Amino acid sequence: MKINPKSEYRNSKQCSNTQNSNAQNNDCRDRILFCPYNSNIKTFEHSDLFRISCFVLRIFVVLFIFSSVAFAEDKPAVPTSGELLVKAWEAHGNKDIEGTFKYTNQVIELYGAEADKQQAGLTAMPKARPDIEAVQSLNDVATAYFIQAESYRDQGKYDESIGVFKTVIDKYSYGQAWDQRGWFWSLAKAAQESIDKAIGTVPAVPPRETPADKKRVSQLPTRIVLYDPGKEDFVDYEQYGEFQNAGTKDYKYVVKNQEGLIAAAGEGIYPNSTSVRWDPEFKKALKEGRLEGSPWDFMHSPDLEAAFLKWATCSEPQGVKLFYTGLILEKAGLVKHALKCYYAIVVHFPGAYGWTYWHTPWYVGQAAIAKINFLLKENTGLGYRLSGADIRVTNGYDNDISNDIVIASPGKFVKKGLLEKFKFKQDTSLLSVKRRLGKGKVHLLQYETGDWQLIVEQKPYIIKGITYAPTKVGQSPDNNTLGNWMEEDSNNNGKADGPYDAFVDKNRNNLQDKDEPALGDFKLMKEMGVNTIRLYHHPLKIKKEVLRELYSNYGIRVIIGDFLGKYAIGSGAPWNPGTDYNNPEQKKNMLLTVTEMVLEHKDEPYLLFWLLGNENVYGYACNADKDPDAFFKFVNEAALLIKSLDPEHPVAIGNGDILFLDKFGKDAPDIDIFGTNAYRGNYGFGRIWRQVKEEADRPVFITEFGCPASAEGKNTEEVEELQAQYHRAAWEDIEHNTAFSGGEGNAIGGIVFEWLDEWWKAYEPGLHDTKGLWAGPFPDGFMHEEWLGMSGQGDGKLSPFLRQLRKSYYTYKKLWR
Repeated sequence: MKINPKSEYRNSKQCSNTQNSNAQNNDCRDRILFCPYNSNIKTFEHSDLFRISCFVLRIFVVLFIFSSVAFAEDKPAVPTSGELLVKAWEAHGNKDIEGTFKYTNQVIELYGAEADKQQAGLTAMPKARPDIEAVQSLNDVATAYFIQAESYRDQGKYDESIGVFKTVIDKYSYGQAWDQRGWFWSLAKAAQESIDKAIGTVPAVPPRETPADKKRVSQLPTRIVLYDPGKEDFVDYEQYGEFQNAGTKDYKYVVKNQEGLIAAAGEGIYPNSTSVRWDPEFKKALKEGRLEGSPWDFMHSPDLEAAFLKWATCSEPQGVKLFYTGLILEKAGLVKHALKCYYAIVVHFPGAYGWTYWHTPWYVGQAAIAKINFLLKENTGLGYRLSGADIRVTNGYDNDISNDIVIASPGKFVKKGLLEKFKFKQDTSLLSVKRRLGKGKVHLLQYETGDWQLIVEQKPYIIKGITYAPTKVGQSPDNNTLGNWMEEDSNNNGKADGPYDAFVDKNRNNLQDKDEPALGDFKLMKEMGVNTIRLYHHPLKIKKEVLRELYSNYGIRVIIGDFLGKYAIGSGAPWNPGTDYNNPEQKKNMLLTVTEMVLEHKDEPYLLFWLLGNENVYGYACNADKDPDAFFKFVNEAALLIKSLDPEHPVAIGNGDILFLDKFGKDAPDIDIFGTNAYRGNYGFGRIWRQVKEEADRPVFITEFGCPASAEGKNTEEVEELQAQYHRAAWEDIEHNTAFSGGEGNAIGGIVFEWLDEWWKAYEPGLHDTKGLWAGPFPDGFMHEEWLGMSGQGDGKLSPFLRQLRKSYYTYKKLWR
């Protein structure tokens, strides 16, 4: 959940750039003076007066030097651009025009020359975070101009505003700002949107385009016809080599019949690196110029043939190369060949890794196994399952790959037996309980089989949840306009707008027709099958009467959370550097807010359980990423406090994927449930269930997962279908791993993110932005965070009432009901 409660804490854009340390060189030079000595002047050489004079002079010189140094140290250091921008954003937010221009002009004056050099040295927008941070002066100077343009706009000086926005677009087109919600955003694009949307008084000025920005791949949809599909659909690797030391860190596959393996695997599958180049279509594509550019330019091209040929012949690391070749084959419907791609990773390159947008390691082999299992489940007609395959990465829960130990078992494909087609329901009355967490009406049971269940009022409960934060178009925490949905009553009928007055725009004409009565979100969510929503008790006040009605009238319970210092909420720390989990005063403040939360809601019938944190380990405005042990120990302290106040409800954590999972298992034994925000792709959540079992042995629920209903090059129908497919796969993976369902048995449900599109996530709250915010496993390779809703708000003119239900809504309606 990417939020930024500016109503209590600083606007995320105020800390949008990492501070740099471009301190100017001090031009002072130490000068050492010596007493004159000349052996030819004997008269003065031994003169007492002369020796005294020299001694006094030395003292004077030393004192002068020390006083000079002390004076120099008293001089104020040259402020970093980051420090100046923090002050500039604060002044801008407070409508302090003089301060706004004072600090932004300082940034421009001190760092403008370096920014110009960095812009001139680029040929394309930097994508990886280290590359973006390497041009910090460019980023900060562009931000300074951007702030000035906003200030002019807010003063009604549109000509001046447009002129400065054009400076950002024309002169600093590669400048980016860091948003503390977790991504970099293009200042030139935001400047253009401000001209188009907020001003709209002059023709648009497009951002400067370079040859590197242009798409150099064909946009004609094509299909793939394999020149060499290989002799085997499921390669029998034992016929061509030997698996050695399977299940250990010394695993390897030794090829003994290279020629036979090449022939069995076919085109594009390691070690077959030659048959692609003999493919007539490859030669044709080369001649037509369809293979020019980076393989990454081809990832989401509709020219699937060119994409396959490009990736199959590129120089990327073999594990990464095989994975993305497999993805393209999947898109083309060549499932068997895709399976061979993925399994080749497991056999030959189990320790392969790549880097995410966030510069965290991505273990390709684990993802490959998850892909294989997903494709075999989706294509039951193949009649196979992958048995015994597993890749475990010891020390693989941080960002340091140097100490990783890869333990691999390749497993093998086996034909499914007849009984595997049937599911048998487990009679839990015949099983003994191994472990119980919690004493009250809501508790957790682990059976002798290792499976976990959440028990609510003596019945198993699977969390079918959704994040509910309906935000009116135009509102944003970035400009202090975010309202409280529990209190907003735009039509003055005495009821909250979204929960009770929302209507479904069935024909999507952005009007409320006569046959489209007000139904309210609560009713729509109940019909969808939702039984749980997730809320935080701060910074906006919770109205308990609304939640009481939600539960009593619609049967929907509430998971209530405390941010535990994330975004500096509750700790009393400034946004920069944020919450410090070693600071006694800040810890005291956070425990106080936890106590207030528990005492406020512990006896309410709507409460399901407590949730601590929200991706704190990613480190935005807190130091959990730098000192995870301190963070998890403090989480455990907070859990013990909650249990002393309320023994009736369990306590969960809201982690960021599985980052520092091993430390969680060691440091937080009193957390009952491991919750995690996870965006893994259209195949579910991979090995996450087994990893929690290995490191912590706690029940698991996905606190946040989702997929945008926006993708470049896709129309509304296509992208809503892709969103629905993503959600179906995610939920089926959760369901498969619930107790006695054939998986790991520790899943207890999940929280869909989210109910309604929020238009403020990509900066301009009055514009439904379609630009990708960060690279990830989504339909076009980018997260479009303003489009995550099961429902949209149409053109926004009838917000907060209009709802356009997407296909994913009806997918869940079928899955959950």
